[in-house]
Amino acid sequence: MRNLISLTDLNSAELDYLVARAVRFGREGARTKTLTDRCVGIYFSKSSTRTRTSFWAGATRLGAHTIAYGPDDLQLVTGETLQDTARVMAEYLDGLVVRTNGPIEEMRGLGSAADLSVVNALSEGEHPTQAIADLTTVAEEFGTLAGRHVLCVGEGNSSAAALAYAAALTPGLRLTLLCPAGYEVPDDVLETAEQLGGGRAQVTQHTGIDQVTGTVDAVYTSRWQTMGVPKADADWLRSFDGFRIDEEFLAKVASPHTVFLHDLPAVRGQEVTDDVLDGARSRAWRQAHHKMSAAMSVLEWCVTGREYEH
Repeated sequence: MRNLISLTDLNSAELDYLVARAVRFGREGARTKTLTDRCVGIYFSKSSTRTRTSFWAGATRLGAHTIAYGPDDLQLVTGETLQDTARVMAEYLDGLVVRTNGPIEEMRGLGSAADLSVVNALSEGEHPTQAIADLTTVAEEFGTLAGRHVLCVGEGNSSAAALAYAAALTPGLRLTLLCPAGYEVPDDVLETAEQLGGGRAQVTQHTGIDQVTGTVDAVYTSRWQTMGVPKADADWLRSFDGFRIDEEFLAKVASPHTVFLHDLPAVRGQEVTDDVLDGARSRAWRQAHHKMSAAMSVLEWCVTGREYEH
């Protein structure tokens, strides 16, 4: 059994396998029930539409039994430790999918049991399965990730951090992060990405569109107010002026083949306009489908400990 708590725990070959397997699931579905009679728990202490449902749907399509836990359902709320919870869960479950929006160390505490695979479905600083879904969408669209350039626009949140790690682990993939000043991806994330790429990572960060050179293959944005968490500055929206993705923005960086990505949910009219989100360039809805493809790939890899044809 394996855990997927952070993309920093993977190597390039492992990430490449997970993306390729997800592309196949997206194209063909589950041809074999590789998780038949396995048991997967889904524990979300925060709200979720796509991630919770995609893991449930993916697990059941692979033949697993599932049980869902809400924020007040586990004895964690009464003081039981993460390690004790994991030790007990390992007696019942094969895998546990977790969203807490807390520090990643919490996940590692749950991942301490040898007989329980733990999957990070969003922590405070990283959303690893979202990045796998993102890469799956780009790989399906263009046939390869090598030589592609993704522009990630908006707040340097958990999705942006995960994408930085994923890009660093993917040879030939270029990622440009475009974030408002004061809302960038943290420096330690960029340093880790550089280490993951062995000095060859093509991950850069800018705070102005004029710093982005040439055209890109995909323009990607996220909801600016992640998980509904209030920002310290009550006037924070002013910092995001000029970062909304509309046709005028796309004209500065897009070529005819450029696609638009959004991890959803979207605040229409804030980080993206309707005509872009619903337009011909948008792959946001296919990207949402690939959350399930990525969930299937990750669950299968973690719980069975095997790699399959892709």
